[in-house]
Amino acid sequence: MKQTIEELPITKAIQDVLQQLGIKELNPAYSTGLQWAEGEGRTTRTILSPADGNKIAAVSMATPEDYEKVVTTAAAAFKVWRKVPAPKRGEIVRQIGDKLRQHKEALGKLVSYEMGKILQEGLGEVQEMIDICDFAVGLSRQLHGYTMHSERPEHRMYEQYHPLGIVGVISAFNFPVAVWSWNAMLAAVCGDVTIWKPSEKTPLTAIACQHIIRDVLTENELPEGIFNVIIGDAEIGSLMAHDTRVPLVSATGSTRMGKKVGEAVGARLGKSLLELGGNNAIIITENANIEMALMAVVFGAVGTCGQRCTSTRRLIIHENVYEQVKERLTKIYPGLPIGHPLDATTLVGPLIDKEAVTTFLGALEKVQAEGGKLIIGGEVLSGAKYQTGTYVTPAIVEAENHYEMVQEETFAPILYLLKYSGDVENAIELQNGVKQGLSSSIFSTNLLETEAFLTHWGSDCGIANVNIGTSGAEIGGAFGGEKDTGGGRESGSDAWRIYMRRQTNTINYGRELPLAQGITFKIMD
Repeated sequence: MKQTIEELPITKAIQDVLQQLGIKELNPAYSTGLQWAEGEGRTTRTILSPADGNKIAAVSMATPEDYEKVVTTAAAAFKVWRKVPAPKRGEIVRQIGDKLRQHKEALGKLVSYEMGKILQEGLGEVQEMIDICDFAVGLSRQLHGYTMHSERPEHRMYEQYHPLGIVGVISAFNFPVAVWSWNAMLAAVCGDVTIWKPSEKTPLTAIACQHIIRDVLTENELPEGIFNVIIGDAEIGSLMAHDTRVPLVSATGSTRMGKKVGEAVGARLGKSLLELGGNNAIIITENANIEMALMAVVFGAVGTCGQRCTSTRRLIIHENVYEQVKERLTKIYPGLPIGHPLDATTLVGPLIDKEAVTTFLGALEKVQAEGGKLIIGGEVLSGAKYQTGTYVTPAIVEAENHYEMVQEETFAPILYLLKYSGDVENAIELQNGVKQGLSSSIFSTNLLETEAFLTHWGSDCGIANVNIGTSGAEIGGAFGGEKDTGGGRESGSDAWRIYMRRQTNTINYGRELPLAQGITFKIMD
């Protein structure tokens, strides 16, 4: 039998979680794996839960001097770590995965309480970390290159991949641990070291992960500096982006933030991996299984309270089924349980903070001024249960694709209903008619429609799904998008290559020196 929030000892449960994960009342500004920052004099930031407004803990904010210490330590660790055989590096990652399994429930609860996503999503995020560890272990024995036939006699050609160095990871609040693990675990088996700057809104989960990793490093007598975390604001991220000692910066967040990072890294000819905004659409054709589509739409639109980069923001519906879909959604939305994310009955938790609520309300006001029609939701909930002011009712708006607000990504639970007529190519044109290109989906039982969606003139997104929603990607596939989404790829497939430097090798095992392209070059005695 599920318990309601009134029956759950939330405060006691969180206290137990914090103790298990090593979270103190005031937490250090950085860790180099084994050592934590010492000394005082830093500014502090208090972390409040969006679920109930209670203080969870406080963190010290790192200084530029702290950043310098972390980079120096990481650079020294790289010289050691890169010489460890890749399968041995994979063994360390395997042990990290095992530790995460041991702490899954506690870490999942902390993710939920600190960020606001419901507990099932918090647990799912930790499972995603475990899965990427498993993936990385196998990858550690498959860091392959290619062999090629040389045009020159008695020559052999091949290519190989070498560790890159320090990988900077800037993560966002909505997935406070999973996206870091995508980067850090693959980078680790590739022979790189990482410096993680988590979102200043959700730093406690990062500190908890660092405690877990510290145990593995200690047990294996490894040096500090392989896995590093630094708690700071945009200044720390800027230092990382401009630092030539950090050859790759992986940044997740808004398009605006990503452009700044990309510009700074590009100016020094570094590598950037950008996972930015999404304005994701589901197409529902007249041949769709409507009930199946509705399940995907609702989870995609209200999951994580609309704060996923893969959240469903636009619903493109054929005119013949438009009213049917609209009617079903307006019946489903009022029954969605909104409440404390640790309550097992909750399906919609809070927005991250009041600033996000202001953005939510502002977007609804603007789209209605453009001609949009709010048909349900859009309210800020009040009362004892919602005293934080961060709980809202998910909104549905009838709109047109060209509206300015529809063209933008609002990180909140707003679903725009768009009508199309004619064949599926008209729907695809609407789907592609935004600046972002992360995730997309079509619901149809018509093979001609689904195959058209997957062609090179179909969806222009990095992720294109058939009869599943836009959110909930598996780690086995490369994750990322096109256009203003940044073009980066993380997680599965061959995404590991960006964490390494590629080298082509040619070996002459003969006694002559023929040149390529048949060039003759003789030196006169």
